[in-house]
Amino acid sequence: MTVLVTGANGQLAAALRAILPPETLFSGRAGDILPHLDLSRPDEIAPALDKIVPNIIVNTAAYTAVDAAESDEETALAVNAHSVGEMGRWAFQHGAFVLHVSTDYVFDGTASRPYTEDTPIAPINSYGRSKAIGEQRLRESGASHAILRTSWLYGPAGRNFFVTMLRLARERDALRVVDDQMGSPTTTAVVAGAIHHMLRRRKTQDKSSAPSLEGTFHVTCHGQTTWHGFARAIFEGAVSRGLLDRMPRLEPVSTSEFPTSARRPAYSVLDPSKFERTFDYRLADWQYALDAVLDSLHP
Repeated sequence: MTVLVTGANGQLAAALRAILPPETLFSGRAGDILPHLDLSRPDEIAPALDKIVPNIIVNTAAYTAVDAAESDEETALAVNAHSVGEMGRWAFQHGAFVLHVSTDYVFDGTASRPYTEDTPIAPINSYGRSKAIGEQRLRESGASHAILRTSWLYGPAGRNFFVTMLRLARERDALRVVDDQMGSPTTTAVVAGAIHHMLRRRKTQDKSSAPSLEGTFHVTCHGQTTWHGFARAIFEGAVSRGLLDRMPRLEPVSTSEFPTSARRPAYSVLDPSKFERTFDYRLADWQYALDAVLDSLHP
């Protein structure tokens, strides 16, 4: 059984590398002796997969520059949509399974209760549209697949809100953080653990019931907060562990006071209960998961 993880240089793939079996293959821009899947070139996906011949493709690669996608939607579509469709077509022809990671940005953010998997999607920016089209291309490919939507993803390294906040807290005495966008901060370790459990369940499930493990699932930590609330929790936890010398002053601001090229959903909370029921797997609360990340950095 050959498992291929794309996006080896990303934060989620790094978390998967720590827990998946050592024979798992990772495709990234450097450090792996196998063809690199350049998702910005969809026509190169099938030839690269022909050389690897994976039984399972875990697609963590994505164009995630939300604001840049507004002026470079062509590249976002190539990476997040067209290449995903090519993976799906290859998987259908070779009897492989695709586990594709998607996003809360496929929703418009106007809800007042957590989004379920059957809520109609309505992305409000180029990044969200590219991810929504990628989901549809995978479904249309006919491949056996699962789509995992997550939100507010972060880990102890890489480019994410958590790392940025810790850096800025060391550089500044005061920070202004948006307080009118709501979501569920979710660690790469939580999503990687869910993927690992899902793959093990699929390997041990008999073929007649395997389709019940396919479809679209939401995988996020439980609970919700704003970016301002998340930042405060990061700083309080970091100070208590000696990772920061002092707590910077936090000023809550509105989205309108912090303009960006791409519109952000005001409400991005996903309901993960379908995943938990299907795979008999409990996802962590966001505060507990944050504590685990902070503990991993404790000197």
